Formats: sequence, structure tokens, C-alpha cells
Amino acid sequence: MARVAFLGLGVMGGPMASHLARAGHEVTVYNRTTAKAEAWVAAHGGQFGTTPRAAAEGAEMVMACVGNDDDLRAVCLGDEGAFAAMPAGTLFVDHTTVSAQVTRELHDLAATQKVGFVDAPVSGGQAGAENGVLSIMCGGAQADFDRAAPVLDAYARVCKRMGESGAGQITKMMNQICIAGLLQGLAEALHFGEKAGLDGRAVVEVISQGAAGSWQMQNRHGTMLDGEFNHGFAVDWMRKDLGICLDAADEIGAPLPMTALVDQFYKDVQNMGGGRWDTSALIERLRKLGGA
Repeated sequence: MARVAFLGLGVMGGPMASHLARAGHEVTVYNRTTAKAEAWVAAHGGQFGTTPRAAAEGAEMVMACVGNDDDLRAVCLGDEGAFAAMPAGTLFVDHTTVSAQVTRELHDLAATQKVGFVDAPVSGGQAGAENGVLSIMCGGAQADFDRAAPVLDAYARVCKRMGESGAGQITKMMNQICIAGLLQGLAEALHFGEKAGLDGRAVVEVISQGAAGSWQMQNRHGTMLDGEFNHGFAVDWMRKDLGICLDAADEIGAPLPMTALVDQFYKDVQNMGGGRWDTSALIERLRKLGGA
């Protein structure tokens, strides 16, 4: 069992931290809104810190799951950042989906303190976090990953080291690129079927068993057909992630034409007022275009 700190108690971080507590780890949490940290402690035990530094004091391992590059820098750096409380030999594990650039920047800063750093973004959404079945893709030194993996097992379905620092974030970018393309294809197919007068559920029952099948088809077709999108991974978050993908693609010279197109489709959904809708809301854009 380990003494751990967990920074960020949103829809992903809160459940992940609770799995650590249930696994028997000694958990101290931090959240920008202190009331949320107090509520977490009331529900799960442990302690909370009023700053990232206070939460990290005495921890062997510090995890973070916050919003973006700037949020991650804010909880790591400065007089009240977690790094200020982390002595040599401790380990920082970042579950935030951020740029590979900020990952490498913080990895190098941590190294000057002889602090390990593992980028470990996750996939599986809120349900995966709540059920403890996330896919975790990691970058960093093998020895640091080996230390982190037994603790991350509390909420992992699979946890794999993909390479050196930043490799976990690059893998997460690939994950988001695939999801964007899958959802656009699924949205077009379901909308096409609607316009043709077919029963979408009956169609999915057949085609999901063949080469067209996917997690998105299995888990999202029903709510897409019903026009229900107040769940899951928000369009606003997906646009943040796709922006990271597109910036990285420009940097390394990898064309992402489909990703760029779907990113603009998500912008249309935002303009429809759907920034907090699930990413499967791409079908609503097609319905609007098609006059449905």
C-alpha cells in the first residue's frame, strides 16, 4: 500500500481516487474547489489539502487529473505546487490529457529534483472511471512505470508503457483520432438510415456483429437514435483533445485531414449549444443539415 495524493476530483478524478482508497492506499486529495475535496473525504475517508503542495506533503506518489496544459502547470509548479513538496525518489503520475510538449517540459523539471514522472492519460470515460476499468497508456522511464503500475491497477482494465516521456500522450491522441472518425461514420450511417426509413436498432443488431462493429456503435447507437446526449464525454473536451492532436500533427508533419474536418463539425455542434453534449451528438448536426 502507498501514501498517495490525488489532484483533481472531477468526473474522472473523483472516482479514480475513490478506487485508490478502496484498494487500501492512504489517500490525500486536492481540488480547486475545496468543498468538493471535503465532500470526497466525508464519503471515502483520507485527508484533503488546501493546496497541491499541502496534499503532496509526505506522499510517495502524486497523481493528477485536471483540465488542460495550464491547469497541469498550475498544480505542479510554483510555491504551492506539488513539485515544491516532492523530494527525490517520489513519483508524479499525470492522468490529464495534455500536449506531449508540456509533458516533456514537466518531466524534465521533475528530473532536476530526481522525481520520477509518468504521463498516463486514460480512456474509458466516466463509466470506465466509476467502474475501475480504464485503459491507461503510459510514457516515461521503465523503472518509474514499474513503480506506478501496481497502484494504477486499482482503476485499470489495461495499463501499458508505450515508450519514453510523452509516448502516453501521443497514444491518447491516436485514441481520440480514431474515436472522432468512428463517431462521424456512425452518425452518418444512422442518419442515412433514418432518412431511408429503416429501423436503426435493427440495422445495428446486424452490422455490429460484422466488420463495422465498434464500442461506439454498441454503446452509443441507442442514445444517438433517441437524441439523448446529456452523458458521456463532452464535445468541448473533445475539441480540446483534437486541438492537441492537430498541433502535434503540424509539429511532426503528419496530415490529419479527417480529424481536422470532424473538429470543425464539433465546432458546429458547439454553435448549436451542444458544447456539453456527448461526442456522439455529431448526428444532431446532420439532422439539422438534413432538415430532420
